[in-house]
Amino acid sequence: MSETAFSLTLQPRFCETDALGHINNTVIPVWFEAAREPIFKIFNPTQDLSKWNLIVAGFTIAFNAPTYFASDITVKTWVSRIGNSSFELTQSCWQNGKKTAEAQTTMVHYDYTNEKSQPLSESIRQQLALLIGE
Repeated sequence: MSETAFSLTLQPRFCETDALGHINNTVIPVWFEAAREPIFKIFNPTQDLSKWNLIVAGFTIAFNAPTYFASDITVKTWVSRIGNSSFELTQSCWQNGKKTAEAQTTMVHYDYTNEKSQPLSESIRQQLALLIGE
């Protein structure tokens, strides 16, 4: 990937380590979710939970190397696919110049009242297109 749509830098907390001294593998998906906030704001600028309109349809993650306490990490996020009512994000976790994890998350524009997906508007498609990475 040559460009990242956006990134988030976090400092791992001591409580996020496991018995082996690594960041626990359940923590990194939480970091990835935190780094998706700019995407959430495209769909729901006020972050009003009563008007929430996204759902996670799928999530895969590959752990490439251990992530450790006491050294900042950067989560890089970009759009990797745009569909009719869904889109895919690719996110990677970097620490000291090394990619430690990468995930693909499929998000669906969702109507909770009717319990079904809804098409992406042209405006949202345009905003997502600006975030496409390689």
